[in-house]
Amino acid sequence: MMKRVAISLVIAALGALGVSDVRAQAKTEVPPKVDGAKPARLERIKIHGVTLEGNLEGNQADRDVLVFLPPSYDKEKNRRYPVIYALHGYSIGAEQWSQEIHVPQTIEGAFAQGAKEMIVVLPDSKTVHNGSMYSSSATTGDFERFIANDVVAYIDAHYRTLATRESRGLVGHSMGGYGASRIGMKHADVFGSLYIMSPCCLSARRAGPDMEKTLEAVKSAEDSAKLPFPARAQLAAAAAWSPDPKNPPLYLDLPVKDGVPQQDVLSKWAANAPLAFVDQYIADLKRYHAIAMDVGDQDGLRTDTAKLHEVMERYGVSNSFEIYPGTHTSAVADRFQNHVLPFFSRNLCFEKQCRH
Repeated sequence: MMKRVAISLVIAALGALGVSDVRAQAKTEVPPKVDGAKPARLERIKIHGVTLEGNLEGNQADRDVLVFLPPSYDKEKNRRYPVIYALHGYSIGAEQWSQEIHVPQTIEGAFAQGAKEMIVVLPDSKTVHNGSMYSSSATTGDFERFIANDVVAYIDAHYRTLATRESRGLVGHSMGGYGASRIGMKHADVFGSLYIMSPCCLSARRAGPDMEKTLEAVKSAEDSAKLPFPARAQLAAAAAWSPDPKNPPLYLDLPVKDGVPQQDVLSKWAANAPLAFVDQYIADLKRYHAIAMDVGDQDGLRTDTAKLHEVMERYGVSNSFEIYPGTHTSAVADRFQNHVLPFFSRNLCFEKQCRH
């Protein structure tokens, strides 16, 4: 019985990263184009992650980043802009994320409908096992600080930004929602408003059957690429949350060894669940000018998302929470255009000096 319970925690919060996530991506509904929308300009750049250097997995420290500049950026040379940092989910990178949320169309549509113009940045955090979990790990690299430090510093240095926390927004969906939760709690000195979309991995949850033998057979990135979705997601979680510099070739510890649940590994995974550590960051959450969360009514993540909302309510952290009609990804493009961008338009600082 004890073994069954422990194994049920193996893919802590990876139910959110399940096969349904992948299958649903093609069903994302696209909002209609808005008449009169002016074009945003896309720049594809690379940002070097000092925090990613020397990672044991061999993930590239030079990361692809998409930067969407608002319609007025090239004309109003003295104007500075707030920035939204948008984090993608598991199994997709920044390029696929841009297709899922249908940018720049949804960005342009939001501006045409009255949202104030801002810069939108999509950093890529895909790894050997298909996702960094936006965590700090010697195995994957420190993707938490890559987002909060390296990417923000580069964007402020190379674009006309309003370089204050009040003018920076952080948003993410699925694994990116987990990233927005984690990074948002730990780096409230960097960001001023926070939007969490269908966050995965908020708590340790039951998983599928034991995959110990399958995972132990993996010795390379090529082996990982052949794995079914749940197994590869488990390796991603282990690389992020139970790294082991003394355990080559993958440099991670699995939660089951020789058929025996490894309680120390399970404890590390549980310690990375935002619902486990949110109580430590209440003062940080209260620093935000605004926090919003949403999730589809047909999304299995709605229960944990509601729990995070309830914790914030209990502590008096101001936040909004909406359960909308939809699956995990069916409405993500609509949400980005008609909810996320207007939210930041209302809550970020658009001037050189702001008092929230």
